Order: sequence, then structure tokens, then C-alpha cells
Amino acid sequence: MTAELQAAAAAGGAESQGTNFQMLLNRLGEITGIQDPSFLHAALKAANGDLTEAVNFLTEERVKEPGQEAVAAEPSDCEGSAVGKERPTNVIDLTPDNKDDLQAVIALSLLESLEVQAVERDANRPHKANAAENKNRSKRKRCEVWGENPKQNDWRRVNDWPVGMKNIGNTCWFSAVIQSLFQLPEFRRLVLGYSLPQRMLENCRSRSEKRNIAFMQELQCLFALMLGTHRKFVDPTASLELLKGAFKSADEQQQDVSEVTHKLLDWLEDAFQLSVNVNSPQDKSENPMVQLFYGTFLTEGVHEGKTFSKIETFGQYPLQVNGYRNLNECLEGAMVEGEIEPLPSDQSVKYGQERWFTKLPPVLTFELSRFEFNQSLGQPEKIHNKLEFPQIIYMDRYLYSNKEIIQRKREETRKLRKQIAILQQKLERYMKYGSGPSRFPLPDMLQYVLEFASTKLPLVVPSAQDSQMMPAQSPAECCGLNEPLQQNSVLETENTENTEGAASTLINPPAQQELMSKLPQPSCLPAEMPECPAPRVVTEEEMSLVRTCLQRWRSEIEQDIQDLKDCITRINQSIGQMYGDPVLRQVPYRLHAVLVHEGQANAGHYWAYIYDQPRKSWLKFNDISVTESSWEELERDSYGGLRNASAYCLMYINDKLSYFVADDDDDAETGQFQKEIELLPPELQNYIQEDNWRLEQEVEEWEQEQSCKIPQIEPSATSESQDFTSESGQDPLSGCEHSIRSLSSEHARIAKDQTAQAIANTADAYEKNGVEAALYEAFHEEYSRLYLLAKETPAPHNDPRLQHVLVYFLQNSAPKQVVERTLLEQFADRNLSYDERSISIMQVARAKLKEIGPDDVNMEEYKKWHEDYSLFRKVSVYLLTGLELYQNRKYQEALTYLVYAYQSNTTLLMKGPNRGVDESLIALYRRKCLLKLNEMAAALFVSNTEADVLEGINILNELIIPCMHLIINNDISKDDLDAIEVMRNRWCSYLGQEDMDANLQMKLGELLPRLLDCSAEVIILKEPPKIRPNSPYDLCSRFAAVMESIHGAAPVAVK
Repeated sequence: MTAELQAAAAAGGAESQGTNFQMLLNRLGEITGIQDPSFLHAALKAANGDLTEAVNFLTEERVKEPGQEAVAAEPSDCEGSAVGKERPTNVIDLTPDNKDDLQAVIALSLLESLEVQAVERDANRPHKANAAENKNRSKRKRCEVWGENPKQNDWRRVNDWPVGMKNIGNTCWFSAVIQSLFQLPEFRRLVLGYSLPQRMLENCRSRSEKRNIAFMQELQCLFALMLGTHRKFVDPTASLELLKGAFKSADEQQQDVSEVTHKLLDWLEDAFQLSVNVNSPQDKSENPMVQLFYGTFLTEGVHEGKTFSKIETFGQYPLQVNGYRNLNECLEGAMVEGEIEPLPSDQSVKYGQERWFTKLPPVLTFELSRFEFNQSLGQPEKIHNKLEFPQIIYMDRYLYSNKEIIQRKREETRKLRKQIAILQQKLERYMKYGSGPSRFPLPDMLQYVLEFASTKLPLVVPSAQDSQMMPAQSPAECCGLNEPLQQNSVLETENTENTEGAASTLINPPAQQELMSKLPQPSCLPAEMPECPAPRVVTEEEMSLVRTCLQRWRSEIEQDIQDLKDCITRINQSIGQMYGDPVLRQVPYRLHAVLVHEGQANAGHYWAYIYDQPRKSWLKFNDISVTESSWEELERDSYGGLRNASAYCLMYINDKLSYFVADDDDDAETGQFQKEIELLPPELQNYIQEDNWRLEQEVEEWEQEQSCKIPQIEPSATSESQDFTSESGQDPLSGCEHSIRSLSSEHARIAKDQTAQAIANTADAYEKNGVEAALYEAFHEEYSRLYLLAKETPAPHNDPRLQHVLVYFLQNSAPKQVVERTLLEQFADRNLSYDERSISIMQVARAKLKEIGPDDVNMEEYKKWHEDYSLFRKVSVYLLTGLELYQNRKYQEALTYLVYAYQSNTTLLMKGPNRGVDESLIALYRRKCLLKLNEMAAALFVSNTEADVLEGINILNELIIPCMHLIINNDISKDDLDAIEVMRNRWCSYLGQEDMDANLQMKLGELLPRLLDCSAEVIILKEPPKIRPNSPYDLCSRFAAVMESIHGAAPVAVK
């Protein structure tokens, strides 16, 4: 089809080909909304008949980098790695308003398709090379990401802090529900105290009864461990295996919270029914689960002229979210359906219904319907609308006992809302004034007219010089009548996304000049045309009259608008206070738990916010992680409207029931849990003791296993000297010799060339006054030089701290004793044995070092300063290496260096702003690496090639997800948060795609929980390979080269 379109465009084609081309033009117009035939024709011709490519031309997809809008603060990739680089002047603006420029771009693109394809092939070669290289690497297991397994000893519970729950594969929904129920003291007491007589156990015949009893027993064991275990989190596998059997394909997909809660409560209800009422199985009034979670409501109304009334039982009360702003509005919408008003034809007939709660349960659960089915797409969609809910809700206004007073107040509210609607219409006439399609506030329009009338015409006489400088123009040019773009105009350009990452350049300048000469030129203006609109002739009398009228009218209009707004505000206040009577605040329900879902309709992650009564604070239960939270964090994650996270289920408890109110004598949960453990049956107490004994055995076995392994050196300040023992290019020292050498000796050796130069400058003093005088002069001359260097204003391409350790110390106000001893140690370095003078000065310096005792210098403080400088050099090396790798498109390797540089740099910056490097620079390129890798992983994932899909998953699991977790668990910036949302949305957009293979959808469902959940696993950062500079001068020159390349958008070679 593409060849036919090309032939039709070139030679006129046959009639059938012309028809097909016209159909494509029509479809392109429907998709883009553009109606200009010549515009559509040029775009389709530039795309060689490819409809998708033509749409890309017109929707700017070939111009904008994915995620550019979300991360607007970052430099564009079309500018290479330039930071703060100005936009090239020859780049054509592709905004919809600049139609002429867009036509020019399309015309320029007509013959560049072959060149673009060649450049894209070259750009893809590094990606394919990286993919082949990554396939040969050993694959990490999930628990080994960014380091080794955490120690078993680190999994111990701290005091009686609530325990987390292990996610055994898409089971975060179970953790959120169970934790919410476990934190209800009454529910916990019922479960742990459940028992059946032996006779009842023997008489259980049905499969469902046996299953329910088995589930209750497993839940008892799970609750017992949650009370008394020494572990940080428990394993719910046994309970889950039973519950999963009730769902189809439970191993392959996440379950809906409401569905799970319904099923769980049904099983518990059936299990308790066996013990409370054997003679009447249908009577559930004595069932503890029914008493705790179930209520009743009365429905009254009129249907087709007939009144009806019925009482129904409810557990989780469903509420619609769409169209409502807060929980009370949702409840009002659920309790009143339709308008119960007489029809005009028959005043006796009414339609509608009302619901009234006749009995509220102690635990009142609202199920928020945040999913709806999209009929056009044929798949469910999540509703992300914002919905607020209070910490205390008064249910009096929904009770049948208050029916009469509530009906009156609803009628009053209805009348007040009608008044507001009328006032809003009046206000809108003022704020959207006019008869055309564009309307504006009337006071502003009057002000604009007044400003126009008050503008005076400037008297400007053009000079002779201006007249001579003005180029002569033809009448056609003055009127702006230029010929349209020739369809056969040709200009060869390079692709904007070339392999060097620089801005696009034109290959054929003469052709460019020829084409640009045909672009519309700005029309000339008459010499007498004013610079701004103003009346040509207006008298003082006219001006005075106009000003007086406009000012008076504007004041009157503004007063009318303010009166309308005040009236609306007063009515809204009346509505807000409608149910504030003390009589209607007798049934308070306090928010106990909020179950949150993050993601889309088909997949996502669940966690729970639960109010801890003894601690008087909110806790966040996120799988194995239990952390202290706040109401502000809960609002941000639960209300919705900002991100993909929102509340899915709200659990309120009756605030007047004694067993839901914390005991003031228990200042913490410690005493409460300990009392409950003592009341447990002996078999459950033994179960807890056995599990704790197994934990100790596991820790002991793990420690024995680790002792048999060769210990690996972890990245720390104490190992810094080992990392940089070869900085001078020499072979590393033996372990024994190296253990004797201190960090200060390493820094003296690094600066030996500078120290040698200082000694060489003292030849005269050495000859005239001896060794000590030469040392004194060299010491003070070197100190003065380094002091002046530390006081210099830093430049973007130069960091003097890299030149010498004392520059770092002086800029960070190190103690005088630390500075002086460090400098003296420079002259005592054994590597200074160049000649007799150097050896003599070294020996005197070493003798003076021995005279300095522990009372003169705090050696612990001295050691910490040198450790900080070693870490600073390591951070600088990792940053430079990461930037070099990024510019050479080795994003995977670059990310490891940048992430490690950022983590170590954070430790330094906590001690002072000059202790580390520029944090924003590391964060910027770490973010850019992540976005690049995410695009690469997503492209591999949807390639439908098994090897590429596996490679994309590996990039996501081994690099992107761990790095995202590290970013989110620290103080995250808005730019980082926006970038993470862009990456998450990219993967969430694949959910439910009809053209995606079912196997890919299943793998996507496994990836998304880890992508969306940022606290379910412990991330231990593993240090990247060492890169050692040869000397401070090499490090400084390398720093200057990298900084120059960043600002100059030219890649550098890795040294």
C-alpha cells in the first residue's frame, strides 16, 4: 500500500489509487481534527503513505521525548546532555498555532525518510549490544536485588511493634484486609477464643463446614503469631491456600478487596454459626460476626404508583464515587434515589425511594465503587476522582429514628440548593459576558475599554536613518502575499535524535535558503500605525464622560458580583450547618482503617492505614513493612485525584462502644498484647513458643553458614583506603602493610607531587639556614597556597577540593589541629625520597609528628575527617564515571554509578553543604538514566520476542525497581516523583490491551505490584566496579572535561 501511495503522489496514479489516498486523507483528518487538505496531504506524503507516521508528524510525537512534559525541568534529549543550554535559533516551533512552520517541517521531511531510517538503525545498535551483553550476565533472584540477602538477625521484631505480613505473590489484598481486622480488639478476641466441642467437629459432614473450620483454625494460628512472634513479619501461606481455593485463577491475579472481605466474613459467619445456634441454623441473630459487622436498613418508596417498604441486611455498604465530593454526599446519594414528587398529570402518583438505617453495626464498612466498565473499550477502568472523608462521621442523619427531622432538613437543603443554582446563573452572566463564543468577566471588559480610551497616541517622527535602513518591499510582500510552499521543495536534514544526541543540523544550506525564502514574511506596517491600540481622536469632554460612566458602571458591577458571591457563601454555610445540631451528633463513628489501592483496574497494589488506639497515631501496613504515618499522608494517598492511589474501602467503628476505646491504663500496646497472650489456649501459646524457637534456630544456622563463606568487603569509610590504594597507578600493597597505612598517609601520598614542589622551592633556605628552616618555610608557603585556593570562587568546570585534602578541610572549617597535622604528614611521607634535601626534610617532619601526643590532636576526629574526604573522592569518581557512561549511551552501567554516588553523597551532605558534590546534578542524570532504561525495558517487553521480553523484565527487576525504591524511601523531589509517575504510567498503560499476549499480561500482573509498591522489600545497594584516577591532576582534568561536555553537549571518552 505504501508503494502505491508513493506512485500516486509522484505521478498522479490510477483512479483506484487516488481513491485510496483520499480515504487516508479523510481518516487522517478525523484522527487529528485538522481540516486543511494541503496540510494533511503534505503530512501523509512526508510519511510515505504511513497513516501512523503521519499522525505522529501532526501530534508532535517526533518532537517531544516521552515523559518530557512530566519532567519539564530536565534538558531535552535533542540537546544532548547540555545542562541549561539555550534553544537553537534555527529550530522550528511545532506548536499548533505555528501552522506555517509546521508545513515547512513537513516539506523538509519529504525526502529524509531514508536518512532517518539509517540514523535510527545506528541509534539502535547500542541498545542491541546492551541486550546481548545483559543476556550473558547471571540473573539475580528477587531477594538478591542490589545486594545479598538481609541478615536473619535484622528480621527480629522490635519490642511489641505490630508485625507485617509476607506477600507470597499478589497477596497484598489479604494483608490489607487481615491487618485491618486484627487491629479490632473485639474481632481478635472472637477469633482467638473460637472453639467447637469435639462432638460438633465429628458431626461436620459437608465440605464447606470442614473448610470453614480449617480456615478458622489457621486464622487462629496466624493471629496468635501476630500477637507473640519475635519476627518482624509473619507468613500467611496456610490461611491463604484455603482462601485462594474460593477464587478462580487466584495464583495468577490479584483479588478485589471487597470480594475477599465478603468471602472471608461469610466463612467466619458460617464457622461461628456452628457454635452459637445448633438448633436453628437459619437464625443468625446470635452470631458474633453478624452482630459485629452486619446491620439493617429500611427501604421505602413508590414504584409505578404503588408504595412499598422492605427491610434488608447489609455488611459492606456500597457507595458510588462518581459525581460526589465527600463521603456525606455519597451517603445522601445512596439513601435518596429519584425525586419523590407528584407528576403534573396525576398529583397522587410519586416516584422514588428512600433508605434509612434501622440498625448500625459496631463496625461500619463502606465499599467505595472506584471501578466502572468502559463499554467502548470493553474493559474496566478505575475512577481516580477525589473523595474526601472525615475521621469522625455522625450517622444520625441517616437513621430511621430521625426520619421526620431529616426529611425537613433535606427539603430545606433542596430549596437552598435551588437558590444557589439561580444565583450561580446570575453570577455567570457577569463573569462570562458577551454574545460570541469567547466571553469574559464584565468588570474586566469595562476596565479594558477604560484603558483603551485613556491611551494617548504617541507622536513618532521616523528619522532619515530609519527610512534608509528599511528594506524596499514589493506590494505583494507588504500585504503578506507569499506563495505557498512548493510540494516538491527538497531539503535534506539529519534526524533530531542522532546518535550523538546533539540538535539537528541542516545538510544542504542552499536548499534551506531556497525553501526559507518561500516561507511567509511578516507584512510591513504603515508608518502611521501606532505601537498599541489607542483612539485616534477624542476630546476632553468625551474622555471625561466615558471615564465617568465606565468607572461608575464597573463599581456597580463589582458590587453586584460581590453581593452574589456573599449570598452564595451564606447559603453554603447554612447548608454546611444544617446537620450540626447537637441532637444529630449522638451516633459518632470513628475511622479505624482505610484500605488503599494504587494502580489501574486490572492490577495494582493494596495497603492499609490503621489507627492505633494505644499509640494515638496512624500506622501504615504495607506487606512486611509497618511504619508510623500521619493523617496528612493518609489524605494524600487515600483521597484520590492526584495519583493512581485512592481509598477503596473505609472501616468505621462506633466510638461509644467500650471495647473499641483504648484503655487509658495501657500507655502502649505492650501490656494489651501481653495480656491477650496469657489468655490464649495452651496449644496456641505452645505454637508461638515453637515458632520463636525456630526463629532462633534459623538465625543460628544462617550465622554458621555465613561464617563458612569468604567475607566480602562492604562499601564503607573504613575500606576507603583499600579502594584507592592504586590511585597513583602502583600495585596495591599487601594486606599487612596496608592495614598499617592510615587514610592520612594515603592522602599524603596522593599529594606527593605538590609537596615535592613545595620542598623544591626552599632550596635557598635549606642552603643558608638548614633543614628545620627549610621545613618551616615549605610548611607555611604550602599552607598559604592551599588557603588561597580554598577561598577562590568555585567555577562550574573546576572543583579545587579535588586537588588537595586540605582544600576540602579548609572549605569545611576543619579544626586547626587537624589541618596542621595533615599538612605536616604531607612532608613526612616516605615517598618524598627524591634527593638529600627531601630526605632530610622528611626525617625532621617525622620526628615532629612523634612529638604530637593524643592530648594535642583528637585522633578519632582526625580519622573521621580523612574518612569524609576519601568518601568525597569516591563520590566524585563515581559521578564522573556515571556521566561519561551516560553520554556514551551506556545507561545501565551509568545508573549503578550514579545511584551509588547519590547514596554516599547524601551521607556527606548531612554534615554540611560543602562536604559533598552537587546533589541536583546527580539526581538529574540518575533520573534521565531511569527514563531511558524504562523506555528500553518497555520496548523490549512489548516486542513479543521471548529473549527481548526477558531482557526487559531483567532491566526492570535489577535496575529500575530497586532504584525507584531507593528514591522514594528518601526525601523525594517533585521532579523525581513526576519521573516515577511517568514510568509507572507507561507500564500501567499496557493493562488490558487486546493485542497483548495473555502470557505478557500475566507477567505484567507480576511486575506491577513491585513497581507500584515501594516498601515491600529491603534494598541493599551493591557497589559498582572501582574506577581509580591516577592523580589529583588527572581527576581535576577529568572533572573539567566532563563538565565541559555536559554544558557543550559533546560526549567524552571514558578514561
